[in-house]
Amino acid sequence: MLTCQKHLFSLPESVHYINCAYMSPMMKRVEEAGIAGIRAKSLPHLVKPIDFFPDVHRLRQAFAELIGAASHESIALIPSVSYGMSIVERNLRRNPNSKPGGNIVLLQDEFPSVVYPCYRMSEQHGLEVRMVAAPKRDAERGKRWNEALLEAIDRSTTLVALSGVHWTDGTRFDMRALRKRTRDVGALLVIDGTQFLGAMPFDVQHIQPDALIAGSYKWMMGPYSIGAMYLGEFFADGVPNEEGWLNRLGSEDFSRLVEYQREYQPGMMRYSVGEQSNFILVPMFLAAVEQLLEWRVSEIESYIQHLTAELFAEFAALGCTVEDEVWRSKHLWGVRLPKNVNVSRVQEQLAARNVYVSVRGDAVRISPNVYNDARDVEALIDALREAL
Repeated sequence: MLTCQKHLFSLPESVHYINCAYMSPMMKRVEEAGIAGIRAKSLPHLVKPIDFFPDVHRLRQAFAELIGAASHESIALIPSVSYGMSIVERNLRRNPNSKPGGNIVLLQDEFPSVVYPCYRMSEQHGLEVRMVAAPKRDAERGKRWNEALLEAIDRSTTLVALSGVHWTDGTRFDMRALRKRTRDVGALLVIDGTQFLGAMPFDVQHIQPDALIAGSYKWMMGPYSIGAMYLGEFFADGVPNEEGWLNRLGSEDFSRLVEYQREYQPGMMRYSVGEQSNFILVPMFLAAVEQLLEWRVSEIESYIQHLTAELFAEFAALGCTVEDEVWRSKHLWGVRLPKNVNVSRVQEQLAARNVYVSVRGDAVRISPNVYNDARDVEALIDALREAL
């Protein structure tokens, strides 16, 4: 069983950081990989053409293993979720449902990087944007929100885009049921995995989304401004955001770069961002994913679940509510406080005691990870008792 891994991070003992959904702290090995990359650029005469490729391929392979993809050729490297969504935008016209009168289905309060590209798609293709509202709070909220999402998808739906775990409060969505429904009506299913990849087991071959997009800086514990994207067969022979030279066939031979190639590298590498061979960010992201694979995501989830098992009775005793266990992720939850309590004020009171969480909407968002221990949980409860 996985034990607390705080020793691999630089968090002070006095800080109770329970806010991985905001961004993870940096592991020491990830920091060291970045420093080595900075130093390498200081001596460019030692950087050879061959050095542009190995870490990129290793990272694509590691990410493929993390999500259960059959091959690294289905993986592209991207700088952000919005970049990945722009790839979806550029290729949406290839879906027969993408015509005036159709619709795009989103969740209420979805992350903006998913929503804004969908607004653009709706304008370009004459599509309605359907926002599926969250039901009122009760024990059936998660169940009814999942049902409403499925009901919003019809034969005019061209795209369903969502976080598999809602970023504001940790509500889980049945991605397998969504895949079946979208496939029945001919809609694309695009999942933003930023809020669960690295903390919740996910098998891309089991769900088979058309695209899975994720930034590295949260649960995958990588740096900011880099991420990865799985692309399914819909995107084979599609149009990338940019025409980077590294993504063209034969780009490994720098002496022949002016022999321009119309063919791309195999698989989905055509969609990778230009200058994908980032000598700082790529080794950092790779070090983070390799550590996750060593720990195993199922063990990470079990550690968090065991650590926080007693919290929910404490929340109830304080008059707080959380999503029903069946529809609640194990690593991220939105705790809704008693009526007439100022949520932002409570966050400030927690921070004054070195307990760091986030406020998203009307919820205090709590998101622990393997660097947390029983002292962090106790500090959270003590601070909440005092604040309420």
